[in-house]
Parts: sequence; C-alpha cells; structure tokens
Amino acid sequence: MTADAFQLYGTRAGERPPVRLTAERLTADLADGNLRTIRYDGVEVLRAISYLVRDRDWGTYSPEITDLRIEQGEDRFEVAYLARCEGPEATTLSIEVRITGYRDRLDFEAEAISGTGFETNRCGFCILHPIVGVAGSPAAVEHVDGQIAATRFPNVIEPWQPFKDMRAITHQIMPGVTAECRMEGDTFEMEDQRNWSDASYKTYVRPLALPWPYQIPANQPVRQKTSLIIRDISSSVAPSAATQSSVIRLELGTRTGTMPEIGLIVTPEEAEATLAAGPLLSEIAPRELLFHFDPDAGHGPHALKNFAAIAALHPGRSTLEIALPCKSSPAVEAAEIARQMQQAGFKPDAILMSPSVDRQSTPPGSKWPDCPPLEEVYAAARAAFPGIRIGGGMLSYFTELNRKRVPAGEIDFVSHCTNPIVHAADDLSVMQTLEALPFITRSVRAIYGDKPYRIGPSTIPMRQNPYGSRTMDNPSGGRIPMANRDPRHNGRFAEAFALGYAIRVLEAGLECLTLSALTGPFGLIAGPDEPVEQGGRRPLFNTVRTLSALAGASWQECLSSSPSEVLSFLARDAAGARLYVVNLTGEERSVGGSALAEELQLAPFATAALPLAD
Repeated sequence: MTADAFQLYGTRAGERPPVRLTAERLTADLADGNLRTIRYDGVEVLRAISYLVRDRDWGTYSPEITDLRIEQGEDRFEVAYLARCEGPEATTLSIEVRITGYRDRLDFEAEAISGTGFETNRCGFCILHPIVGVAGSPAAVEHVDGQIAATRFPNVIEPWQPFKDMRAITHQIMPGVTAECRMEGDTFEMEDQRNWSDASYKTYVRPLALPWPYQIPANQPVRQKTSLIIRDISSSVAPSAATQSSVIRLELGTRTGTMPEIGLIVTPEEAEATLAAGPLLSEIAPRELLFHFDPDAGHGPHALKNFAAIAALHPGRSTLEIALPCKSSPAVEAAEIARQMQQAGFKPDAILMSPSVDRQSTPPGSKWPDCPPLEEVYAAARAAFPGIRIGGGMLSYFTELNRKRVPAGEIDFVSHCTNPIVHAADDLSVMQTLEALPFITRSVRAIYGDKPYRIGPSTIPMRQNPYGSRTMDNPSGGRIPMANRDPRHNGRFAEAFALGYAIRVLEAGLECLTLSALTGPFGLIAGPDEPVEQGGRRPLFNTVRTLSALAGASWQECLSSSPSEVLSFLARDAAGARLYVVNLTGEERSVGGSALAEELQLAPFATAALPLAD
C-alpha cells in the first residue's frame, strides 16, 4: 500500500479488491468468498449474499479459502471454493461452495461439515436487501408452509423480526422487473438491520428463538442454497456508460433547521489525559462534555474529582451519564453517587441515567434480565439530583432503545448511540451505515415526538458490546467487527465519516451530537504508529472543530445526485454562508450543480467548505 492509503485508512493493509462477475445484465462482486452489490440492469437488487459462521460472542469467522475457481462467460459465471474455520479447542468446520450466475438467475450453494463438531451462534446464509428505495415498498413473503403473504418492507424501524418462517421474498426492483430471493435448507427470518445502523434488511438462517450457541454435530453435513430469480417483462435496455455523467450534482433543497451542539465523551480512564490536553479542548470549544460513570467498573470519587477539574476548564455545559448498577434500591444508589459528586465538587448540568443491565441486548425469544421499573430509576434520579435535567434512553445503541422504550413523560431528553461495525467492518459497509441514520432518527421521532434528542458517543471503534461478553481487541489494526480500536479512526476516513454522519442526522433536530472523545482510541489526538505524529491532531479533529463552531447556526439541505458518494449542506452564521461538501469514497469525485459556482474535484475522503454569496 502507498503512503496515501495510510493517510486515508490509518493502516497500510488494504482490502482485497472484489472480482466483478457478469452475466449480461446481472452483475455481482465476489469478495472474500461472498457476493456483494448484486445488480440487474445497473440497479442494486441485493446488497449481499453471504455464507457466515459466527462464534459464541457473535464475532464472525474469517475462513481460509482454498481451491478457488472462477469461470466467466458472456452470459454466465461460476465460482467454486473450499473454506475452513478453526474454532476453540481444535474444532474445525469445512464448507464447500458453488456459485452460478446467468442473465436472470443466481444460485449460491454451500455444504458445511465438521469432523470434530463445531460450536456456533449461526452458520449459514445472510441475505441483505438494500433500504434506499426499498423501505416501505410492497413485498410478497412465502412462508415455509407454502402460504404467501402480501406485505411491505418496514418503513419505521421494526424492533423485532418483521418476517418469520420464510422460504422466499419477492419485490419489484424497477417497473416490470421483480426479484425473488429463495432460501432452502432451513427456516429463515428477517430482521431490520437499520436498528444497528446497517443499511439493509437481513434475512438469515436459524430463528433467534432457538437456543444459541448450538453445536453442529460431527460428520453431519449442513446443506443450504440461496437463489435470486429475476423476472423481467419490461422493455428497458441497459444504460450506456457513455450517457451516465461522472459529475455528481448538488442542488439546494428546501428543508432547513438549526445545527446541533457538539459534545465530547470523557471517561475516567482518559480524564487525566483530557486535563493535560486542556488547550486543545479550548480550541475545539465543544458546547457539551459528556462524562461517563460506571460504578460496576470501579468508577468512584477519584473519577468525579477529575471530572470536576475538567468541567472547571470548560465554559459550556456538562452531562454525567450513569450506568446505574441496580444491585440495590435505585434511590439508594443514586443518592450515594450524588453524595460523592458533592464531595468532589462536580456539578453537571444534566444527568443521563440508565440501568447498567440495559446496555446488554435482549434478543428475540430471550428472557429479559431483572431490572427495576424505569419509572423508579428516573424517580430516583430526580430525587438525588434536584433542579437539573434528567435524561433517559440507552447508553448502548438504538436497537436497545427500540426494543425497550423508555417512558417519555419521565425524562427531559432521550439519548442513544450508534456503532457502524456491529455486523461488518469493511470500508463499504461502514460508510453505507450513514444511509440508515435518517431512518433511525425518524423512528425515534415517531416514538418520542419533539422530545429533546441526543445521539452519542457514536464512533467507528466500539466502546461497549451489547451482543457479547466483550469488545474485540485489535492489536494488528485490522478491519474487524466489534473492535475497541479501529485504524480508520486515525485516518481521513473518519474525518469524512463524521461529517457525513452529521449531515445525515440534520433533519432530526438534535440537541447534541457526540462523535468522539478528546484523547484515547476514541479521541482526536494521535497515538504511536498513526498517519499523524504522536500527540498531533487526527484528521477527525477538523470535522469536530468545524461542527462545534457551527453549533446554533442555521442549515439548509443540499441534495446530492449520488448521496452514497458525496454529501453536502449549507450553513449560515454571523460569518456568512458556506457550502460544506464531503467525499465518502476512496476515489476522487467530480462535483458540480447549481449549488456550486464551478466544478469541484474532491480527493478521496476529502471535505471542503466553500464560501457562498448570500
């Protein structure tokens, strides 16, 4: 990899480029043995068909692939390979795969067998439908008993599985063209992956109501097959590449609003480093500091004293988020934290309180853990912290908030986080999560109306794993799901991702958005072996500082002809009007349109702020 790639991604390790498979109008990208970006006539039909093996913590195995064979003709392609997963205690799983594609059909077949027996949470196909242009549209679901139900893909995000006991699902991809996805070998169901900010609906094998992890018996083959069948009665012809403009157009829209305040997360582990970086904190000038406090993690008076010292340097507001243990009475626990805060001289402007146990996910079919009623938790907060705002929601992700909805009348604001590497961590999947954010914020507004609304901290690295016993260590700096460190956080990728994130949530009217810490693996100051020298400013610093300066300014939407590649918005403040533009891709993009005075060339993951005449 070149030095430029290191600047972009924070790592010199590159992703292996996919192999484009083509059978006339049907195309797919083969990446790491799975299919991505499956298109017909240039239109995305499926985001992916993958054969996945998950461990007991829902981590995804990266199998060794051997004997790969790819054959391509004008109207067909064929792929075959062997894959091998190595599990704990010398267990192994072998998978034989065959993929065939024709102009109107694709078949993906797999047979898994273990000579030792193999423990897994899931072993089989995952099929991803896109969300843009699909959400809310009609679908026909064939169930395993042969019954066919006319339904729709969810628009507002479903907390539980919208479709169960599935054998096939059919939807229209363009006028006169339908796509049927048929799954054989087991019972499938669908979940709305927008819950986790994935930009897809996921149809997967083995219902979650069944026990997991489970054991694949030794020497018993597991056979599955997924087929995509295109039925085209249209008279369309494939668009000529020559007629498709390579210039992405930006046009000002009509929606307007107010820019949110920007926060920074401060943990006890990073409090002293944050104090030492006081001048940079002043330069960023966030309106909000979000202090994290978890008694179960050993946080106590020392942490609160450090928080008080940081708050004294900060002219803005502060919030203490508390993971309440709930091992005794919430009132007793909250009162004890209030006593420690008083002794430390720490006086935040708001409290965000959530039971510690609610940070862990309760999947469909699972028993909810013991937890006091949330009304009791919030009443305890009001009694212990009189006269300040009390917030509720989840210290984890929207998924948990959607599944366990907090009583809106008991809180002054609602909050949750997101994380883009829950299920996949490749570059494309991470950037595609931005597509899901408007659906998340609209779903929150559908539940909580105009309740003041905060998001964050939302970072590429995962701070806490609701779906397993731990986040994943990442000493080699790879692109892995659920990792507590991610190299892209250190490169220009994160700078672009954060600005894209802020643009995608503008319509929500957020009170506050938190996209980073100041120090540490979630922060803005570089560590060793990064593109920026140690102690320097990560590229993400620029986006956070820019957004912080825009807090309270008015914004106007700017429509992009290709929002998966380039996003933009207009902001007006006392200094005038500026058009902010970000390239979400790792390649140069040409940008034009009526919003620009002249055509703009954007480097990979570049951002631009262009002054405009009012």
